[in-house]
Amino acid sequence: MKPQPSYTVTFIILLFLVVLLFFVNVSLGSISIPFTEIFSSFFTEASQYSNKEYIIQNYRLPKALTAVLVGSGLGISGLLMQTLFRNPLAGPFVLGITSGASLGVALVIMGASAIGGVFASLLISKWSLVIAASIGSFLVLLTVLIVSSKVRDTMAILIIGLMFGSITSAVVSVLSYFSSAEDLQQYIFWGFGSLGDLQWDELGVFAAIYTVGLLFSIASIKALNTLLLGENYAKSLGLDLKKSRLIIIIATSLLAGTITAFAGPIAFIGLAIPHITRLVFNTANHRTLIPAVFLFGAIVMLICDSIAQLPNTDYTLPINAITSLIGAPVVIWLLIRKRKMVF
Repeated sequence: MKPQPSYTVTFIILLFLVVLLFFVNVSLGSISIPFTEIFSSFFTEASQYSNKEYIIQNYRLPKALTAVLVGSGLGISGLLMQTLFRNPLAGPFVLGITSGASLGVALVIMGASAIGGVFASLLISKWSLVIAASIGSFLVLLTVLIVSSKVRDTMAILIIGLMFGSITSAVVSVLSYFSSAEDLQQYIFWGFGSLGDLQWDELGVFAAIYTVGLLFSIASIKALNTLLLGENYAKSLGLDLKKSRLIIIIATSLLAGTITAFAGPIAFIGLAIPHITRLVFNTANHRTLIPAVFLFGAIVMLICDSIAQLPNTDYTLPINAITSLIGAPVVIWLLIRKRKMVF
């Protein structure tokens, strides 16, 4: 099944918006940089960078690329979960992946103070937090995969994922209660989410894992379309439900878990972007929805990050606050305008 020809113009417009907003995002910040200087920086050698070119190459370009990866990845993983569980309120984090990552980071930040000394300062670094979040996400994923192989009901996996999220959140609450104000503040700042902390080497690792998750998502398109008909009917069509469910869960975990590890827990995007996309495209075909969600996720995240930067000021707002404040009213308006939820 191919995307309808009428969607071609829409896809071209969305792709144009992604490119335009990408360069707008790079140009905005405490110092506004014209587009001409952004383009010229691409042809300048590193040894000849001016201050603005250095800012573009080493801070703003990685941040804009991170916004594209985060927005598209969360949107696609949210779409996968909503289709798998047939639940419009399902998001990329219903399996407890974010809670597992949060627990890993909490153990590093709040547990390092108990060690003290120079080792504690070495323990709390960018890579240590990424590794801790990845391990926490992986352990939760491993548990969910083991459970999914033993149960037949997909909704049972959803409930079990939510329960794991509750358990890990309870452990984090206990750690927070006994931690110092400084450690608690650092953990809270991590929970705000951030797109501007990645260097090129970190972004390369992030993009590599993201690509694997994206390929798994594309490979599950046929299964996703079949699952829309219901699990029993999908089985009658010859769909291997356990295998398909496993691929979808792995794809979601790779995307959402990696994003959480490198950028922190980003709210709203994974839940809302699939609904916005369905309302605009009015289709349930995942061959159309996955690329459309990719573009919509990138667009919304670039807009939110541009607003969060508070252009021409030295302040940057938490990206989580902006995604919810800007996105939630848009979804409410779209749902009221359409009068029903397309699913």
